[in-house]
Amino acid sequence: MADGRPLISVVDDDESVRESLPDLLKSFGYDVDAFASAEIFLRSTRLRDTRCLVLDIAMPGMTGPELQHELAASGKSIPIVFITGVEDEAARVRLMQQGAVDCLFKPFSDDALHQAVKSALGLG
Repeated sequence: MADGRPLISVVDDDESVRESLPDLLKSFGYDVDAFASAEIFLRSTRLRDTRCLVLDIAMPGMTGPELQHELAASGKSIPIVFITGVEDEAARVRLMQQGAVDCLFKPFSDDALHQAVKSALGLG
């Protein structure tokens, strides 16, 4: 946490998402880091400080759900807000049953993301 602000980590292989979401999340008052892959996030020093993951579902290499499973298997409990470009309500329900806080379909509103992150952090 920088200056007491919760750290949100964005993990998405889409460069435009890694550039835009951090700016939006910072405008909400969070500290933010962005990662191009689940593997890079797992190797980062920011893993232990992350209070919420905004995580793409479909990525090359380790997918978002695979990262969710890896974190759970290693005993790390980080609230996850999934984001995806594929509107699949069954997948959304399944991910939330497996512990995700929310699953937002792109394009989502700024308010929807803010509400999901606040829920993940226990703030709303």
